[in-house]
Amino acid sequence: MTTFDIGLIPFAKTMGVAVVEASKDKVVGTLHVAPEICTTGGILHGGAAMAFADTLGAIGGFLALPEGATGTTTLESKTNFLGAAKVGTTVTGETTPVHRGRRTSVWQTKITGEDGKPVALVIQTQMALGV
Repeated sequence: MTTFDIGLIPFAKTMGVAVVEASKDKVVGTLHVAPEICTTGGILHGGAAMAFADTLGAIGGFLALPEGATGTTTLESKTNFLGAAKVGTTVTGETTPVHRGRRTSVWQTKITGEDGKPVALVIQTQMALGV
């Protein structure tokens, strides 16, 4: 397992993303549902959930870069919203690779609430840069 400095991604740090586990095979992170990232009714904003998943997928893509690559960027992302996360709770995201090729990798992130119920399922494609 590799450690990852979330400070390398300023927006994720500002949102409050914490990386619990990071490797080329799995990235796990948490996000406290603060009022600033909620929508009406004190529910986690969909954009915040997407940004959380994008961060975890990008970390996985970065850690799995092929030799000679200089970085990664998101090409595509699709989110299914499955449930709500209330303000004051913490959600957990678990990201695993679906495909790892030389130029692209595909990552799946399952976001769950404290009760273990699904909040969102995100599939994203990362492109290796400089290859």
